[in-house]
Amino acid sequence: MPDSAALLPRPARRVAAWCALVLLVAGVGWVVVRLCVELKTAVVPVLLALLGTALLRPLHRRLVRAHVHRSLAAALTCVAVVAVVGGAVYIVVAALIDSGEQITASLRDAAESIAEHFGAAGTSLDDIASNARGLLSRFGSTAASGVISGVSVVGETIAMAVLALLLVFFFLRDSHMAAATLRSLAPKGGGDVLEAMARRAFQAVEGFMRGTTLIALIDSVCITVGLLVLDVPGAFGLGALVLVGAYIPYLGAFVSGAVAVLVALADRGFVIALWALGVVLAVQVLEGHVLQPVIQSRTVQMHPAVVMVTITAGASVAGILGMLLAVPVTAAAFGVLHELRARYAPGKPSEPPGSPGSPEPSPS
Repeated sequence: MPDSAALLPRPARRVAAWCALVLLVAGVGWVVVRLCVELKTAVVPVLLALLGTALLRPLHRRLVRAHVHRSLAAALTCVAVVAVVGGAVYIVVAALIDSGEQITASLRDAAESIAEHFGAAGTSLDDIASNARGLLSRFGSTAASGVISGVSVVGETIAMAVLALLLVFFFLRDSHMAAATLRSLAPKGGGDVLEAMARRAFQAVEGFMRGTTLIALIDSVCITVGLLVLDVPGAFGLGALVLVGAYIPYLGAFVSGAVAVLVALADRGFVIALWALGVVLAVQVLEGHVLQPVIQSRTVQMHPAVVMVTITAGASVAGILGMLLAVPVTAAAFGVLHELRARYAPGKPSEPPGSPGSPEPSPS
């Protein structure tokens, strides 16, 4: 009796095989995402620690090359990152506090100006503004629970940040043992492939983090200088907003740029708002055509549509934190796919570690 699968034409069997593979991958991916969401208190610090390790590894490597003990080098690196991040957070928060009232007032004036020009929509905006106090008093009973929930979230965030910092220390200190650990976990004969995939994924994340940080600094400085020249109020706060938003590709730049233009429109008029828009667009063109190709030329390049879908998916899973983590995680996945394609492409033999086409071992 002939096999029932043989009765189907070859294209139909191929489509069925691909559908089964897609369903299997989607199912496994869904289970992994659900597990990460349920275990976010442990998973998020690990992911943040990996991002921090990717960003700080060059500094740790230089200290080790200077004959500093690995543990001391990791500790000094963590102290340095606490000082830098703490100082940056202080500067950003101070700038936003100093200019927060100006930015809020300017945005309110912009909303009122838009309301005057758009009739019914403007009436709706006025109604929202006038009813805001009534809504706050109506839902005042839930404010206490919201405060308690907020305190709980702050405590959880601090705990995850401390855990992530400790993990960064251990990841940096024991990075030289990562290859041996991966090989011990790999099935027989799969150690080379697993190590190469891990190296490619980490290289993608490392390049993404360093490139994004440098681009964020350049964008923030350029836009801050432009807003200062235009005498837009709250220029330092808006520049700090650009610095933070740059870690969310495309969307963060759009939101921070829109806020800067609205503030300029409300406080300095239509002409200055156009100049502010020109500054924002010029910085975005500089980023897209110069900074991205030059600074991130060695990282995994993703199409903007893929980035936007990735950010949306991350936001739907874990909110703002998911938006921050979505792109580097996807970059790591693309790195793994590139490594697999380079190794198992038709007609290309697999290369052993140490060959010219394989990733070089870590110097640390």
